[in-house]
Amino acid sequence: MDGDSLAAADLLATLGRAAGILSELRHPFVRSRPFSYVVPPAGVRTGAAFMLPDGREVVFAVSVAATGDGFRVEGGAAVEDEPLLELPAVHALEVRVALGLLDEYAAEVAESAGRLVDNLLDEIV
Repeated sequence: MDGDSLAAADLLATLGRAAGILSELRHPFVRSRPFSYVVPPAGVRTGAAFMLPDGREVVFAVSVAATGDGFRVEGGAAVEDEPLLELPAVHALEVRVALGLLDEYAAEVAESAGRLVDNLLDEIV
């Protein structure tokens, strides 16, 4: 494989890991569903959405998108568009830097999920 093909393979592998990590998020008292979708023109967002007993939706997600001169990586959590966790949006010039950051963001978002959902449930009861 040439360098471009290896970078594409790394991108697919990293997206698969991020989607896998976030799709496995569960909470014993809240329904969840994984999601992954394309963000035009050249991006992907993946994560999990939880439906709280009061009907609010909590979304845990990461995204990566090609920009004119690199890649933009984002991650975080929100309940009904109100931020709970905002990781800084980072612009990386190299794909491998962006993919390393995407791995880190997926782990950080997943690590915070249980605590954040527990806090939201405590507010309800």
